[in-house]
Parts: sequence; C-alpha cells; structure tokens
Amino acid sequence: MTEVATDQLQVWVDQDLCTGDGLCVQYAPDVFEFDVDGLAYVKGSDGELLQAPGSRVDVPEHLRLEVIDSAKECPGECIHVLRAGDGVAVAGPDAED
Repeated sequence: MTEVATDQLQVWVDQDLCTGDGLCVQYAPDVFEFDVDGLAYVKGSDGELLQAPGSRVDVPEHLRLEVIDSAKECPGECIHVLRAGDGVAVAGPDAED
C-alpha cells in the first residue's frame, strides 16, 4: 500500500449506483456532498459540486484515508479512488483486494 501513501489520488462517484446512504459525506465532507437529488457528488477544491457524470477530483493528502474508507464502506459500491498517474483503482469496486 506504499503507492497510496506517495501517489496523488483522484476520486469520483458513479451516481447510477449511489444509494444516498451518506457514509462518504460523513467520512469526508470536504470531498463529498449530497445534491438535491439525494445522491453524492464530489466537490472541487473550491467547494463547488461537480455534477457532470464521471467528474474526478484530487483527494487532499490529509483526507486520503477517509476517502479510501468511504469507498470501502459504501453500500452502493459507487466510489472510485484511483492513482492519478496511471488510473489504477486503489479503492472501490474496481480495486483488487
């Protein structure tokens, strides 16, 4: 797991799979937020909600564990955490355990 500690990570939410459970918003409210549709979205560094499907944001270094935990705990398995450099999934439904 050393790659996770050193590489920049990105995260995105698949709203088609989102259950609106809210664990991600509890884990990392600086990264995730609900919209009026009751689904979670990622937020840009300026706090703006990114509603385009597949929108990715960089994970702040101090929130890496929270974002990874939100992906692992998400009941909808809709949170994708990737290494920015090569796009390899480190957490979420496409990650190899």
